[in-house]
Amino acid sequence: MFEGHLEISGRNLPQTILGTSPFTAAPHFGHRTWLYQLDLYNQPENILKVMRKCYDLGVWGIQLIPDPPVVDALSWALEEGCVFSIVGTVRQGEEVKDIKLLSRLGANSMLLQGAITDNYNWETITKYLEAIRDVGSIPGLATNQPFGTTEKLLESPVLDLFDIYMTPLNKLGYLMDTEVFMEKERLEFSKLMHKMDKKVIINRTLAAGILPPEDAFEFLKTVDYADIITVGVASEKEAEETFTLLGEK
Repeated sequence: MFEGHLEISGRNLPQTILGTSPFTAAPHFGHRTWLYQLDLYNQPENILKVMRKCYDLGVWGIQLIPDPPVVDALSWALEEGCVFSIVGTVRQGEEVKDIKLLSRLGANSMLLQGAITDNYNWETITKYLEAIRDVGSIPGLATNQPFGTTEKLLESPVLDLFDIYMTPLNKLGYLMDTEVFMEKERLEFSKLMHKMDKKVIINRTLAAGILPPEDAFEFLKTVDYADIITVGVASEKEAEETFTLLGEK
């Protein structure tokens, strides 16, 4: 499942890519956030070890959130010959800086962070999507509110300005803008994704570590609209277990 590469706008992107949220100690990891801060964010050499392990496992793409320790670790990995295909996140408030940095790193695609997309400021979104395309990268949008934002995007003036759409997806509906995520909601979500007619990257598939990989990946077999998966791992052991299991599905 999610093996091989996908051609988007003349670029080949791996269908399994390494997420970097654990490396940034993102707050949605709850009690583990502080551990990730100590073990990863404050020690980028440990991030490098995880990146190197993932690359050895055949995970040759990375969804880069360009926080300094993560960029440092990736730069070291690139110097070692880990030629990751980069899908970068352009952060709110750092748009110009991030586009320049990601362009310098050779990012194949750049996605505006969910905090930008979910504000629905179409003028701002247009400006930065065009800036991404101008530097030769594939423009995309990420969302943290896939039900509400997708409906707005379908009626928006930016719909034709991006090629990739990254959305959270997991069997619980966790970190998605829905109180329940059962058959009715899953069907509605599927219809929205098909209407978007974009290449879809799914993230948060493990529900920030709540779901065991076995359960999470088994659910994804029921989904027909996901093109690429990004999965974050916090150790070499997690990488081995998670990506080996994904490859067996």
